[in-house]
Amino acid sequence: MSTYAVGDIHGCFRSLRALLDEVKFRPQHDTLWCPGDLINRGPDNVETLQLLMDLPNLEVTLGNHDLHFLAIAEGIATIGQSDTVSDLLDHHRLPDFTHWLRAQPLLVAHPDETIVMTHAGIPEIWNLEQAKRLAREVEQHLRGANWRSFLKNMYGNEPTMWRDDLETPQRLRLATNIFTRMRYYRHPGTFEFSHKGSTAPEGFVPWFDHRHPELDKTTVIFGHWASLGGVHRPELAGLDTGCVYGRTLTALRLEDKAYFSVPSQL
Repeated sequence: MSTYAVGDIHGCFRSLRALLDEVKFRPQHDTLWCPGDLINRGPDNVETLQLLMDLPNLEVTLGNHDLHFLAIAEGIATIGQSDTVSDLLDHHRLPDFTHWLRAQPLLVAHPDETIVMTHAGIPEIWNLEQAKRLAREVEQHLRGANWRSFLKNMYGNEPTMWRDDLETPQRLRLATNIFTRMRYYRHPGTFEFSHKGSTAPEGFVPWFDHRHPELDKTTVIFGHWASLGGVHRPELAGLDTGCVYGRTLTALRLEDKAYFSVPSQL
């Protein structure tokens, strides 16, 4: 039995199918981990979600594109020029897709907590227990009766500095942004959510250049940052290698830290 973590799929179903074939993935025996951005930007969102939803052994964390789709589906956000979710919106299983996505977490930890997965990462200001607690808080709002209000509130780049005493709407927005949109960070707790490239804005560094001491020996799996082309460091695996941009789709086998990639099949 093996566990494979696969980088941002973005609805690239054919590439996902090719990668699973490459590693000889056995659905009844192996487990798939996906760090978010399952859909949007790619061509085959319906097929991608149907495959994932049918897997018996799956761990998923939500990404910013998954949350954005939920907002579009509820009429809270409008479809942008780069959004490709019409196949989901027009499908008779749309309620199933939105219900399933709302039930997915923002953070997944291996039972022994040696491996943790979230879409964008975990900043140095949080140890694992803090990160888990904040992820659960966001998840409760996303799954609760006022989940549409949560989606309306999540848009925006402010606040950018974490404080434990932030009021609930600001705390939820910043926590969601950290889990799903974080790239650049300035010690001791300021985030920059506008820059997407590999060149840091002045005064900032990639978030993973600072790690909480308690996470030094924990492998953090993340996606979200395609412009880096993947990140392979001790206790760090950035798996977004730009499949939706015509590059590759990448998997990491957790048991032996072996990497596998297939060319994009857009």
